[in-house]
Amino acid sequence: MTSETTLDTTQVCRHCGGRAPLDAHFCQGCSKILPLGRHIDYFSFFGLPRRIGVDGSDLERRFRALSRQFHPDYFYNATPAERRASLERSSYLNDAYRTLRNPIGRIEYLLTLEAGRLDGTRGSGGVGRSGGAGVTDGAHEAVPAALLEEVFALNEELDEVRQLRASGDPADTWKARLERARRPIDAKRALHEQQLHELSTTWDQIVTEGAPDTKRRPVLDALRQRLLERNYINNLLDGIERELA
Repeated sequence: MTSETTLDTTQVCRHCGGRAPLDAHFCQGCSKILPLGRHIDYFSFFGLPRRIGVDGSDLERRFRALSRQFHPDYFYNATPAERRASLERSSYLNDAYRTLRNPIGRIEYLLTLEAGRLDGTRGSGGVGRSGGAGVTDGAHEAVPAALLEEVFALNEELDEVRQLRASGDPADTWKARLERARRPIDAKRALHEQQLHELSTTWDQIVTEGAPDTKRRPVLDALRQRLLERNYINNLLDGIERELA
């Protein structure tokens, strides 16, 4: 009887019945392309650990190599199952590359994968093939506590600017006020970028060390909170840009 561990860490070749690791793209027994499994994720698809720090040049090399291996032209005379597997893997490869080549996309995707650790359950690592990130846009969240002061100050300033505009004050007057209002928010964004970088480095160290969940969860919680605040900050800056326009 096959153990549950084996089932969770291997996939079955439909052509010869052999088993292969979940991150394998071709059967080790018959060399046929394998169907895309449900439990694969973008990192393991590229043969990468779940680290936020990714070498962009290495990622591109892996992408180009896999693109050649999966290209549907190589499977023109293959069986329907092989052609379908080629198309599935090619599509998934493109989605994975678009996500992992973007630093914020990597963090969002990592949080999606590790969501179980955030809600108290152990994540299985599998995600839907759409690969969508699980972080909600800050525009639809309550104001993060760390940003309350900036939000209130900006709202007051925007109200006054709109009154100045309505009363016909020169554009230079109210635009200068908007520029001043933007400075503390720009500073807040720079601070958040620094915090995200530090948390990303901490996470990568934890992954390298194979640290337990007791060390992983606080970092994941902090990353999620920083991302929500980052999204909200960007929304505030977008609001200022709209007023300036």
